[in-house]
Amino acid sequence: MAAPRTPAPRKVLGRLSLPERTYVADALRTETVGGVLLLVAAIAALVWANVPALHDSYETVSHYHLGPAALGLDLSIEHWAADGLLAVFFFVAGIELKRELVAGDLRDPKAAVLPVVAALCGMAVPALVYTLTNLTGGGSTDGWAVPTATDIAFALAVLAVIGTSLPSALRAFLLTLAVVDDLFAILIIAVFFTDDLNFAALGGAVVGLAVFWLLLRKGVRGWYVYVPLALVIWGLMYNSGIHATIAGVAMGLMLRCTTREGEEHSLGGRIEHLVRPLSAGLAVPLFALFSAGVTVSVSTLGDVFTQPETLGVVLGLVVGKTVGIFGGTFLTARFTSASLSEDLAWADVFAVACLAGIGFTVSLLIGELAFEGDAALTEEVKASVLVGSLVAATVATVLLKLRNARYRALFEDEERDEDLDGIPDIYEQDDPAYHLRMADIHDRKAAEHRRIAEQKAAEAAEREAATRHGLAEVPGGAGEDNDGPA
Repeated sequence: MAAPRTPAPRKVLGRLSLPERTYVADALRTETVGGVLLLVAAIAALVWANVPALHDSYETVSHYHLGPAALGLDLSIEHWAADGLLAVFFFVAGIELKRELVAGDLRDPKAAVLPVVAALCGMAVPALVYTLTNLTGGGSTDGWAVPTATDIAFALAVLAVIGTSLPSALRAFLLTLAVVDDLFAILIIAVFFTDDLNFAALGGAVVGLAVFWLLLRKGVRGWYVYVPLALVIWGLMYNSGIHATIAGVAMGLMLRCTTREGEEHSLGGRIEHLVRPLSAGLAVPLFALFSAGVTVSVSTLGDVFTQPETLGVVLGLVVGKTVGIFGGTFLTARFTSASLSEDLAWADVFAVACLAGIGFTVSLLIGELAFEGDAALTEEVKASVLVGSLVAATVATVLLKLRNARYRALFEDEERDEDLDGIPDIYEQDDPAYHLRMADIHDRKAAEHRRIAEQKAAEAAEREAATRHGLAEVPGGAGEDNDGPA
């Protein structure tokens, strides 16, 4: 009787399945473009806010109010960007989370353990670092949540600058981390940054969400139905006292992210494909434009490293994120049957953990909520988010560059498609048809090489014969005994 087969140990950061790889590639492509726009917007905001001739206009535009006051929506441009445009960002985050839970890596509890534990540790340790820094230095602990968030768009923009050869498994790990990170950031905002509740408005928002869900269940179609309803839900959620971005993620989670018979893409996938460019290319960059305009000076930068609140943010992003994510990943692999993929080293996980220390969009938002009412400290905390993100990006860039040759080789292996069927060869190793195609290709190449070799040999023989013939006809040439004319 044959002994039972021992299952192969699960690989940490192993090769993605082909559908997952395709999805990740499409998602990251849009996020990378959005990340570059985010960088441009952040730089533009810093220039606009720090050039003396432009500073007043930045303040004027940021604090210009518009909107119907009767509906409680007479908001500043900066406020509209944070509460309105970021609702679109969180709507996409909700769809991503739903897809991960029902069709992605998070649907498998064994596969979900790693990114969930890594993300939780990557939020808990920065919060702990911030809290300890402020308890020791006598600062305010209100900003404990500021360094807990990772900005996937900003991180991918850094990757776009330093090279695109990072293996898809590491990119997917970073994306999944950010999705789980966003979920807990949403929960933090909802639980810890909600003051007075307006139960009538909250009840109206809940009813609106129920109608939204019912229309989806009934298969009702048409943007002209859902967009006005979404705006009503958003307005009610804003007036309820709960941060309005919660409405976005709630609606995203309601979308169906599994395909039905005859469908190539799910409803959630189609809507995400339509809305993601709007989120990455417009909503998040505009938020950055009106949130990252911090007045930077030598004294401001000095305060970042001397005040406990701002130092806690920097240390939380640079040290806390790295230690939390790397430690969570290492301990998960250590105490489960999982092992790190043989293509990677723990140094790669450490570098990605450093990259996750880029906390921009959500960190800026939480910074505004945590220190609302203290404009000076809010500006200083924003500056610390920018400094911490820049330091984390610099450290990650150096570490990733040290391994770039290895990443390039892995990337080329993932992309190689010698049989030109549109599927990377690495995913077809168990397909007999692939090997038959490759055998046919190799036979044709061998035949071509034989033809070339025979042609070269014939040309070489002709040249040799011509050389001998030329020597034989040389007049006055020497005879065999070299003692007289030939």
